[in-house]
Amino acid sequence: MIPDENRFESDPDQLIERPPLPEGWTVGTPDPADRFDVARLTHLLRAHEHHGRGWAAAGVDEVLVEVSEPGLRMRENLVVRDPAGEIWAWGSVHDRSVGRMLFVHIVARGLPDEVADACSDALLEWAEGQARAVGAARGLETQQIDTGAFEGDLRQARWLADGGFERVRRWWQMSRPVRADEADLVADPERWVRDGVVVRQVGRAGTGMPDEGDLREVHEVLESAFVDHFNSSEETFEEFCFRLSEDPGHRWDHWWLAEIVDGAEPVPVGALIGTVSESTTGPDGSYVSYLGVLEAARGRGVATGLLRTIIADAARRGRDRVGLEVDADSPTGAAGLYESLGWRTRYVTESWHRDVPVR
Repeated sequence: MIPDENRFESDPDQLIERPPLPEGWTVGTPDPADRFDVARLTHLLRAHEHHGRGWAAAGVDEVLVEVSEPGLRMRENLVVRDPAGEIWAWGSVHDRSVGRMLFVHIVARGLPDEVADACSDALLEWAEGQARAVGAARGLETQQIDTGAFEGDLRQARWLADGGFERVRRWWQMSRPVRADEADLVADPERWVRDGVVVRQVGRAGTGMPDEGDLREVHEVLESAFVDHFNSSEETFEEFCFRLSEDPGHRWDHWWLAEIVDGAEPVPVGALIGTVSESTTGPDGSYVSYLGVLEAARGRGVATGLLRTIIADAARRGRDRVGLEVDADSPTGAAGLYESLGWRTRYVTESWHRDVPVR
């Protein structure tokens, strides 16, 4: 269930007694109603992306997910300001699921090393305190902090290692181009059948909202498919739907179910959740946020069918690419499937974890 109240500590002064900052610098929370704060956070996020991979994709909508009122049901934020009130560092924590707290850690480039280090220390100290707060609220003994870095960002890696984090995983960020003629890869992205497997979009009610039963099937398939995967943790149906619907690229007509229909009743065995990757300079793209297939159904072409469906859907919508993320260390061979269907790695990210004792 989504909590009625935020599980985090909202007052930074309760977590950072004496911020290790230069004279006149302060810590506080951003104001989502202040267009200057939102603009500055957007600039920091885009600069962070540009330095890490060579281009920026985030915009105001991604920032508002973190700092606006709906997002704050599951998040908390910290900013570091200079004496003039300018924001130079930003931390965000997200109560992602049981035992797993996501942590965004961004410090502006161009600061003197000692000032940048002090900003990072403040963010890390605050995140540790938030881990204890959210872990205690969930009744845990240990709370994981899950953060990340672009591969090759030596400054970020140094800060995380010095802060007690361990680099635990690498992720290939892959993309493939989409051609107009790939609109016919499947008969109809809304629904098609082959070899006893049907792939269809989740049902929609007369109001346009999705069928709750179908959404629950998607959730159950993905929870089961990923139960043995790296860093999997339990997430309730309500948390799952709330989190995904926050994504600026979320669309209900980008959710697909795969069912085996060669028995008396359809049996859900696979699911794919896609999003829109909007662009200000050209065509939009699609993105595979989740793809899962139950072990009992593997070998029947379910994963391939779901991937061909989102490619065909993207082509029919006039999009020029489909992106996804794959575990570089996964033993499942998923990367081979993606490469066989035309995906190529564009850049690499890393997961860094720290386990914080709650008591």
